[in-house]
Amino acid sequence: MELLNLDYQGHNLRLEGSMAGWQLLYWNNTPVSRRDADSGFDGISEHRFELQNEQGETLICRLETEVEWDPVRIGYRFFMGEQLVANGEHGREAMEQKVPQAPIRQEKASFSIVGLGALSLKLLKSAKVIKVVMAGASLAAYSWFFSLPFALALIFCLVVHEYGHIRAMKHFGMKTKGIYLIPFVGGLALSDARINTRWQDVCISLMGPFFGFALSLLSLVAYWVTGSMFFAGLSAFNALLNLFNLLPILPLDGGHVLKSIAFSMNSLAGIVLCGAAAAGGIWLSYTFGLALLGFLLIIGTVEVLFEWRSRHHSLLLPLDRYGQIVSALWYLFTIGGLIAIIWYFHGMGDALLGLPLKVLQS
Repeated sequence: MELLNLDYQGHNLRLEGSMAGWQLLYWNNTPVSRRDADSGFDGISEHRFELQNEQGETLICRLETEVEWDPVRIGYRFFMGEQLVANGEHGREAMEQKVPQAPIRQEKASFSIVGLGALSLKLLKSAKVIKVVMAGASLAAYSWFFSLPFALALIFCLVVHEYGHIRAMKHFGMKTKGIYLIPFVGGLALSDARINTRWQDVCISLMGPFFGFALSLLSLVAYWVTGSMFFAGLSAFNALLNLFNLLPILPLDGGHVLKSIAFSMNSLAGIVLCGAAAAGGIWLSYTFGLALLGFLLIIGTVEVLFEWRSRHHSLLLPLDRYGQIVSALWYLFTIGGLIAIIWYFHGMGDALLGLPLKVLQS
């Protein structure tokens, strides 16, 4: 992650690093100093490198930093020779506003037969054409195996879910490529930018299922008002679809959320608490007969526990204690709401509407 970015007299000084103490210092995008990861890293580091001034003299430059992670605080002092030229500190807010962007390369246009052929190929490979083709393939595939009304309803649920991801990406200033529908796999929301914080990962991951939860609630209200079984089926099966995405298994949304929470915990007590919460969820799953959900919770928990040991090597800004609590509550609230909707329709005694709960109990 980017810890520091300074501009000094037309020159740029940038420091990237991880929680484990790995750091790489750039001067005008050229690496000039490196620090390797260290399990005993106390947050204090110093970088030295040489520069030549306009008079041809060699200057010893020195960057001193002090990094704290909970709460996030970066303090720095930059010396050129013996002169202090920059110092200060910043926190999480300044780091979260940085969205990595790839430089835009412009090429001079030219006309030729080869260029015309390349343009045609690009047109066939363009995002819009691919999205239309894949959406048509999804509609055809679902209609073939089920029915056209079911296919249209399923695609609508997938689009609402992926639109939640897109809205979260745009909230963080990321350029998006749109929504892609993949037959028998689901949907995919793509962005041109990389995330640089665990909070961004949590929000982007949870907004899809949360939009799906909102759709199920609206469909439930529409069923109460109209009595139409179409809205009842839409609400129940959409809830199952989004609940599946919240399972704590990568690359599903739930796997990203639990991984972000667990990888942001710096102490043994934190991961023990995370494990205890997962154990409670497993116990509740088996108590209410949700065997499939409990089994997948076990798999996801073990995966997160094993990968937690390498959390310090991540370049993403971790969640602070408040962010961990909010993320966990948001995650549990969304899961609880979706299960409640599935349970409600199961209690109606209709065989079709009770199918989502039977899937969880299988």
